[in-house]
Amino acid sequence: MKFDKYAISEEIKKNLRQMGFKRPTDIQFKSIPSILNGEDVLAIAQTGTGKTAAFAIPVIAKIHQAKTSKRSLGITCLVMVPTRELAMQIGEVFNQLARHTRVKTFALYGGVEQDAQIKKLQDGIDILVATPGRMFDLISQGHLRIGSIDTLVLDEADRMLDMGFIKDIKQIKQKLTRKHQTLFFSATIDRNIKKLAFSQVKSSAIRIQISPEDRVSRNVSHAVMPVAMDDKRFFLEHYIKDNPDAKIIVFVRTRVRAERVYKAMERVGIPTVTIHGDKDQTERSEGMAAFRQGDCRILIATDVSARGIDIPDVTVVINYDLPTEPEYYVHRVGRTGRGTNKGIAISFCSPEEKESLEAIERFLNAPIERLTVSKRDYAETIELHDRQDDVMALIEANENRKKKRKGKSGKS
Repeated sequence: MKFDKYAISEEIKKNLRQMGFKRPTDIQFKSIPSILNGEDVLAIAQTGTGKTAAFAIPVIAKIHQAKTSKRSLGITCLVMVPTRELAMQIGEVFNQLARHTRVKTFALYGGVEQDAQIKKLQDGIDILVATPGRMFDLISQGHLRIGSIDTLVLDEADRMLDMGFIKDIKQIKQKLTRKHQTLFFSATIDRNIKKLAFSQVKSSAIRIQISPEDRVSRNVSHAVMPVAMDDKRFFLEHYIKDNPDAKIIVFVRTRVRAERVYKAMERVGIPTVTIHGDKDQTERSEGMAAFRQGDCRILIATDVSARGIDIPDVTVVINYDLPTEPEYYVHRVGRTGRGTNKGIAISFCSPEEKESLEAIERFLNAPIERLTVSKRDYAETIELHDRQDDVMALIEANENRKKKRKGKSGKS
């Protein structure tokens, strides 16, 4: 079935054609009719399957149809998401799909001044994509009213649960005075997610689960390489320099690790950008824009910052550190091989991370291919970089001596 056959406006069909959408994915095919019919939907599908469009298309279609026959009643759809980057990304998808229609979307998130956001809300919008923190701030200040909302979307619900947003979800549900439709979308399902999901949707909700045999997309070739913790930076540098055209996301465990890897690459002349929780929103936005547009081809990220992000043409994911939670592995490697594209995922595994690797393989119900490195090749890689480090140290020492001489001559 093609999108042209759906009972949605010609304006939206035109936007879909311009975005290159011809036929719905499985999750879209199964979700769109039920959402258009006003039913609650509980949908589980792995990353990269087109979940955002699965709810964005019918939500925009319903609002567009309503606005042709009556004036706007204020915000009628709220999309709750766990991170700022995801709010911006989903907001952009809604804006692309809503071109040529009267539907207005706005992404609301923290880390930026709120005055411009308040002005945008006052101008009038139909769909609000928001992170909980800033949303509740503006509600408490009286700048955001949600009494007219009749559709609530909970996206990346598993991540929202991990980040402790369950109270926020329940609180917003209590504030919705009108009878409303709830759309619950998640990439993974476990006992806790099931409990949350069933508590937020009607008992008659349509349940959709797209569960391929392989948790990792078949478009992604993934493997693990044994590398000592202190040697990972050498192998990362080696891979980046051997693949000059690759667009790479490097995942690390913590914010501190992200900065260490950034500085290690900087010392060997490899430009990178980083996104993590210690950076302000302007820095994060600029970094994401540079990576998305190809101005910088290496992005170093933590799980929280990059969860759910859809960046076109990412060719390689490198797990510099193995994730502590097995399901995060699936989300990470899902940043590549999206749609019909092929991708590569390589994990560096130190002896200390052996238990994490075993947990990931149990979660996948399959072993991950091992990339073997001969002792000679391993030693040569380390020795080569050790020599480079020695040279860099000599250069830095020489530069410091020059600065000291200049300082003394200036004083004299």
